[in-house]
Amino acid sequence: MLGKTYDAQVCSIARALELIGERWSLLIVRDALFAGSTRYTDFQRSLGIATNILKSRLDGFVEAGIMVRHKQSEQPDVYQYLLTDKGRALAPALVALTEWGDQWVTATEPPILYTHSVCGGGITQHVVCEHCGQVHNPTEIQATIGPGMPPDYIRQRR
Repeated sequence: MLGKTYDAQVCSIARALELIGERWSLLIVRDALFAGSTRYTDFQRSLGIATNILKSRLDGFVEAGIMVRHKQSEQPDVYQYLLTDKGRALAPALVALTEWGDQWVTATEPPILYTHSVCGGGITQHVVCEHCGQVHNPTEIQATIGPGMPPDYIRQRR
């Protein structure tokens, strides 16, 4: 979906950016997740996005398995764009991005709050160590080579 690819990057962040890294993409997913948008006209109305860009993003999401296109009615042909499990799994990333924006780029109180629909409690996103619990200092996070790293890439970096 991006004009530039990250083929030389062996990184899941780079791979994810290929699918959802364009700003309209995240806003479309946000509206589908949290505003209940499902129809082309819903997204176009709420975002004010150019129709050619919206079509391209929705088609890309369908192709990537982030959304499915479902015919809602025959006359006229109306389609819904529904998030798949893969698409809904972006919710924690969007909550984390919202929290970052609330802290670092919003001059007022948070404009949007996420709550648990079952009990009404606030929703937050945390980085958690599988042994110690929540990690409060990001400098304590280190990246290490994982099992999916190609051996050729490791040899090139030495």
